[in-house]
Amino acid sequence: MRLLSYLVPIAFIAASGLLLAGCSAPAPEAELSPAPAFDIELPSQSTVVEGTVPRNATFAGLLESHDLPGALIVAIVDETRDVFDPRRLRAGNDYRIVTAVDGRLRQLEYHIDSDSFLRVEARERAGDSAVEATVVPYVKQRAVIAMSGGIDRSRSSLVAAIDDAGEQVQLAIAMADVLGGEIDFNNDLRLGDSFRVLFERYLREDQYDDYGNVLATEFNNDGRRVRAIRFTPPGGDPGYYDEEGRSLKRMFLRSPLRFEPRVTSRFSRSRMHPILGERRAHLGVDYGAATGTPVISVANGTVISAAWSGGSGRMVRLRHSGGYETYYLHLSSFANGMRPGARVAQGQLIGRVGSTGLANGPHLDYRVKKSGVFVNPLVEHRKMPPGEPIPAEHLDVFHAERQRVFGMLVDSTPTPTILSADDADAAAAGAP
Repeated sequence: MRLLSYLVPIAFIAASGLLLAGCSAPAPEAELSPAPAFDIELPSQSTVVEGTVPRNATFAGLLESHDLPGALIVAIVDETRDVFDPRRLRAGNDYRIVTAVDGRLRQLEYHIDSDSFLRVEARERAGDSAVEATVVPYVKQRAVIAMSGGIDRSRSSLVAAIDDAGEQVQLAIAMADVLGGEIDFNNDLRLGDSFRVLFERYLREDQYDDYGNVLATEFNNDGRRVRAIRFTPPGGDPGYYDEEGRSLKRMFLRSPLRFEPRVTSRFSRSRMHPILGERRAHLGVDYGAATGTPVISVANGTVISAAWSGGSGRMVRLRHSGGYETYYLHLSSFANGMRPGARVAQGQLIGRVGSTGLANGPHLDYRVKKSGVFVNPLVEHRKMPPGEPIPAEHLDVFHAERQRVFGMLVDSTPTPTILSADDADAAAAGAP
């Protein structure tokens, strides 16, 4: 818990003819400065405590930990119930308590979510102390920000490059979602790669809060340039397109893991098994990753099974259109809802990396079957056809939008630069 206590300073004004230290006689009356013609209001002393909600805390227990009187705690909880359910208190959320030096509550604030906070204020009544609770919306602005970065020895992943620029992993995840059909961020990155990105971020009361959409991005990967722009065709849904207006949404993502892992074993018809010590076919690709790393579905599909499968350990098997099936082996756990017949969306969490079954360490064995035959996932993904293009009648609108947003990227720097900011509610109301 973070604790901040301070006393508001008290100012004193001396306006008398008393002797000052070191002076032997008072100044003549005529030489005295006139007394101030106004009063100075002395601020009351206060103590401010700021912190984050600990794990397994209750609302009443949190207040008790700050030595608030029992009757006041009951009043706060009762008054709060009318506007906020105290059972929704969440570990890790911020709070702030302001009390007078005699222990009386002045104000309590609790961060509910990115949209609002709870405010409890003291209301003095004759012979009593009452409180008033309200849920207050945050003042928000939508900012459009441009930045650039690169892959080098000290920043060997997209996450590291984004972090080095002062942004958070959520932005890297968003970029990977946009470009995941074109770039395998686990294996395709090379030293010297570079990128630029234009994105939304919401400023909440003068501090950054949630990310919005990636509006445009460019990634120079191993000598090729991949560009993406967010565009909403008239009468359609928003999507991401390359600079020619072709959809970047592929049937399959390039990888079932977003970041960091490496290929530790490739597709082979004859591989020495690391545990059994004999040559066997390895009909998939092994990705080395830490236990608990999220595993996502590479395409829309239906769950065939999610269960223990002998040497494969915990395994999810999905059916997709076009005669494809995908397999995800050695999982440590399954995501909620993984039952036969359940529908899954591309990019949806289906489980987490583990080392169950015949595995000598945490990794994901990912397999693809086409028309009943296992195929090499790395080769098959490259064969996937491009997405649907923007209809010809909307290309002029698309080209104008492409020129506008990529023009905003021209001067982007490794330091994120706010290009514009507007009222979030107004922006949302005018969004396509």
